[in-house]
Amino acid sequence: MKAHRLGELREFLMSRRARISPAEAGLPDGGARRRTPGLRREEVAVLAGVGVSWYQWLEQGRDITVSPQVLDSVGRVLRLSSAERRHLYVLAGLNPPAPEVDPGDRDMCAGLRRLIDAWMPYPAHIMDAYWNLIMYNDTAAAVLGMRPGLPQNCLVAFFTDPMYRSWTSAWEEVAPQVVAQFRAACSECPDDEGFRAVVEEAKAASAEFTALWERRDIAPGGQIRKEMHHPVVGRLLMESTQLRVPARPDLAIVMHTPLSDTEADVDTAAKLRWLASPEGRRGSICPVAG
Repeated sequence: MKAHRLGELREFLMSRRARISPAEAGLPDGGARRRTPGLRREEVAVLAGVGVSWYQWLEQGRDITVSPQVLDSVGRVLRLSSAERRHLYVLAGLNPPAPEVDPGDRDMCAGLRRLIDAWMPYPAHIMDAYWNLIMYNDTAAAVLGMRPGLPQNCLVAFFTDPMYRSWTSAWEEVAPQVVAQFRAACSECPDDEGFRAVVEEAKAASAEFTALWERRDIAPGGQIRKEMHHPVVGRLLMESTQLRVPARPDLAIVMHTPLSDTEADVDTAAKLRWLASPEGRRGSICPVAG
């Protein structure tokens, strides 16, 4: 497996080097002396501030010691994207850095808005890495109580919104799962002040959060079964699922899927369809778009 990884490292570096012209790197092009396009190995080494022999060994796929700092220098010269940089780390046998958003992917929000609107009549919303609410569809407003004036951090709102708490049938059972999933999100960026700020805000707002946070339980973001009692349509059974878009690692899409309980004769899907209908919108507790 190591031989395969190092072979892939060799081919990857050669392909990235070939796509960078000397002019793009700020070098003279060498005219007719160049037999192939792209940078030469020694040029990459000089621009990255590493030894020519060392870079040659790296590109040859030799089993040598590398450091994150040197790989970052090589990646800068080769103009690697965030995904390519992580790929380079993996091929070199290092733990990859945290995912970043490439500038070309920052305009995806319009497409993500279309996604959650297409999920209607089921609730869906999008959070950033700190669980700040970015956007939500109309059914999320009608069923989950998302609305203007609410704390815009989903963790803080979970513990402070009396409407959502009164609608959630097993709030005390769900709360530990929510806190454990947020701690898992924090663990991915242990030195991030943004996470610390959210935790401090939640602690100041809720003694219940503080007690659960001190348990130090951790669980990956996944699925949570929710049972709610909506004041208009009654009992609802749903399963919320966190989804990630690799190009936008700073966002999480939370989509709710209706569940059925044949013994209790609960048709959640039908109730959600009614809430999304014109008649249901007129009777909604929370404001939704017209």
